[in-house]
Amino acid sequence: MSFCRQTIAFSACLTVSLVGAAPVVANSEKATIEEILDGDELFIDDQKAKVEETAQSPQVISTGVSRGQIAFSGGAVGRINRQSLVKLGSSCFLLNKGQILISGRQDGCTASSRLSVRGTNYVLKVSDDGSTDLAVLEGSVEVTDNSGKQEAVTVEAGQRLRLSPTGVVIGLLQLAAGDYQRILDGPLFIGYTAPLPGLANLRRYLNLNVPGLRIPSVPGSQIRITPNLPSVPSPVRFF
Repeated sequence: MSFCRQTIAFSACLTVSLVGAAPVVANSEKATIEEILDGDELFIDDQKAKVEETAQSPQVISTGVSRGQIAFSGGAVGRINRQSLVKLGSSCFLLNKGQILISGRQDGCTASSRLSVRGTNYVLKVSDDGSTDLAVLEGSVEVTDNSGKQEAVTVEAGQRLRLSPTGVVIGLLQLAAGDYQRILDGPLFIGYTAPLPGLANLRRYLNLNVPGLRIPSVPGSQIRITPNLPSVPSPVRFF
């Protein structure tokens, strides 16, 4: 599946699909605010939003110093970090800047990529210069350059893909246990009370592959994965 529009926001395209699964169009036309943390700087089209308020395409959800959780029409959940900007679309959300955690079946886009997924957990980040970081926490994603100039790249669970502002692959790296823990202890997990639909799958994967991690459940408590397999060390530091 490919996606491309003749606009600055979609100047280049990648096709991304979950390995072993047929491409699925995940609806991001609407998103309901489920939780707002760290103040009230979560906006819909520059207007302060409230919990249970719904945005719809082509509206923009943005944050200042606040964080927030949104529920997409298709059942997936997104957690938006501070200083981020997400535009809703008919078949994917567009992350213009900042960082978002997606849990569940929800397609995403950046200026150079499209992510078509089914039941996975991933973190997407777009830096100020337009470069992209994709970390697959659980699941498997295949990335194909829309121009056909690059070979398809399979991003497995526990890997991080880095793309230049034009969509050129910079590197495919392994996430170490420390990288996972920094994400789990970071602003995309800590402090939230609303559930993630894919958290059970993430726990199962970590229990088998990255033992010993602390996974936040509710504020003030944590679940520790019991060690049973050695983790593979890596020099990668994610974000």
